[in-house]
Parts: sequence; C-alpha cells; structure tokens
Amino acid sequence: MPEPTRSRAVFSTEDFRLLKEALASHIQSIADDPKSTKFAHLYHRLGRI
Repeated sequence: MPEPTRSRAVFSTEDFRLLKEALASHIQSIADDPKSTKFAHLYHRLGRI
C-alpha cells in the first residue's frame, strides 16, 4: 500500500511575520477591549512557530 502524500504547508514563514505585524497593530487599536488579551496571547503563540 503506498504512503499517503504529505500535505503542503498553508502558511509560509513570511506569512507568520505579516500576521504578527497585523495582530500587533490590531492589539494597539483595541487596547481597552477585554478581547485584547486573547489577541495578545495569539500574537505570542505565533512567535513560537
């Protein structure tokens, strides 16, 4: 039985940099919103990738 083909990555390294930059900007714009904490946590998780 042949091995299944490996799936291709959806995001590139550059995509993660762009996403982090967009999140940083968004976090600043919603600083007073309680949801900003969730976005900040997402930002930091993206940094670990």
